[in-house]
Amino acid sequence: MQYGICPLSIVPIRTNPDGCSEMTSQLQYGEHFKILESRKKWSRIRVAYDKFEGWVPNNQITEVPEHIYENLDALVHSKICSDIISHIYTEDGMLMPILLGSMVHAPDLLGHSFEGSVQEGQNTKEGLIDTAILYLKAPFLGGGKTPFGIDCSGFTQMVYKINGYVLGRTAGEQSKQGEALSFIEESEPGDLAFFDNNEGVIDHVGIILKDNYIIHVNGHVRIDRIDHTGIFNTDEKLYTHQLRVIKKII
Repeated sequence: MQYGICPLSIVPIRTNPDGCSEMTSQLQYGEHFKILESRKKWSRIRVAYDKFEGWVPNNQITEVPEHIYENLDALVHSKICSDIISHIYTEDGMLMPILLGSMVHAPDLLGHSFEGSVQEGQNTKEGLIDTAILYLKAPFLGGGKTPFGIDCSGFTQMVYKINGYVLGRTAGEQSKQGEALSFIEESEPGDLAFFDNNEGVIDHVGIILKDNYIIHVNGHVRIDRIDHTGIFNTDEKLYTHQLRVIKKII
């Protein structure tokens, strides 16, 4: 088994070993992973954080020995960049931008240094909301996980990750976590609301705010109204998503 770490700001994870195939997720700086299959230009990986699998270009990753992977995996609390944009100083003295949610617990493994703001350990539900607000207006990008392009489950995953909690990568995976609530009135800010399509497949997720509002991704990260029917778009004056279940994760 081989192991690796992401040395760049963002690396796309794709469905196939082809730069034109769908991007289903992203690695951010400092994330570590197992290499399940290695080819000349591509590797199929499994991300340590959420066990998500896909293909990444070999020239955008750095291999590490097994003991380094295990040491990273054993960290109880990771240090995570809490600035929307910060910088890494590379071994050749260059500045490299990294984004909110990047892992900065071990930049020295790559010969780098970091002096920005960090979030370490588990936070409160209030912390979840504060973090979520940082992503407002971030544009929708399928497979994205950053303030410059993000999808619905990438948004909820990153908000929880920055505050020390692990969520699956897709809305469907996240909906299997936590405790289901019977009524929306039982929810608290920071709880997750899940929505399904006409076939009953959960395909959307957002974070509950106070006073029957929700922050989620629809074109961009935005705040809308929510009730027992679903999400009511305050700009278009119509329901855009059908509520399936609300989950208390923490």
